[in-house]
Amino acid sequence: MKSKLLNIITSEKGKIFSGESLSNQLGVSRVSVWKHIKKLQELGYEIESGPTGYRFIKAPDSLYEWEFPGRESRIHFFQEVVSTMHNAKELARKGCPDFSVVVAERQTQGRGRLKRQWFSEAGGLYFTVILRPDISPSMMSSYSFAASLNLARVLIEEYGIDAKVKWPNDILIEGKKISGMLCEMEMESDRVSFLNIGIGMNVNNHPQQFESNSVSLKELLKREIPRKDVLTKFLDRFEKELEMDSLDHIIDEWKKYTMTLNRQVKIVTGTEAYEGKAVDVDENGALILEQPDLSIKKVFYGDCFHQNG
Repeated sequence: MKSKLLNIITSEKGKIFSGESLSNQLGVSRVSVWKHIKKLQELGYEIESGPTGYRFIKAPDSLYEWEFPGRESRIHFFQEVVSTMHNAKELARKGCPDFSVVVAERQTQGRGRLKRQWFSEAGGLYFTVILRPDISPSMMSSYSFAASLNLARVLIEEYGIDAKVKWPNDILIEGKKISGMLCEMEMESDRVSFLNIGIGMNVNNHPQQFESNSVSLKELLKREIPRKDVLTKFLDRFEKELEMDSLDHIIDEWKKYTMTLNRQVKIVTGTEAYEGKAVDVDENGALILEQPDLSIKKVFYGDCFHQNG
């Protein structure tokens, strides 16, 4: 109902909509309209109320379910969670539908790779997409590479930013981190039961206090960016990508946007570290590393550190 109400009162800028007209269009009582307007006002929406009706002024930078028309039933918004990955795992185990999304205003224990903390201050975008692909575990990397590729394309094509992907799935702007990603799955027999892709992105926050070599969308564009627009554009692209018959093209497409290949790197896995030249990424998403002794090493996971410009 809130989604339908907002669609009406935002359809014509500056127009006053009477309670009666809204009641007729929505098929509810005028009292019900007033209650929904009041609730929206309490949530930060600037809506003028007067004797002739209601006029929409401004929306907060919010991520409520009704801000995503057509997706409301699959969006699960929380003001605060331990991590969106934690809530997504619980929902997935309870049987939520494919392409459900958990999004939070704040995470108290957001997670990055190798159990690192992802600091989740106000203004950032923190969400997890729950997927139920009928695949074997070996195909998981195609989905994570597809997610990072499509998020990079959103930044490039929608916001005019020269985004690059860093193996395995970080997104950098001029060498500074703007987004990170974490993937987890559970299996039934030899098939994937669900695959969760968690993404943290610096949008209107100031991440440098936690990670010096980072940047936000707001800092790059010198203005605040509605987070719902970023999320909507990503979800639309990503879902369309996954509707294709195959993801066999993803790794090759991802390589066109990467700044990891053909440079010296150091890979840290938590228990081991490898150094060498990143020469390729194979069809399973593994980084092909040419080590100092010219031997070849395949690395399937870990943190990647670029060693030179």
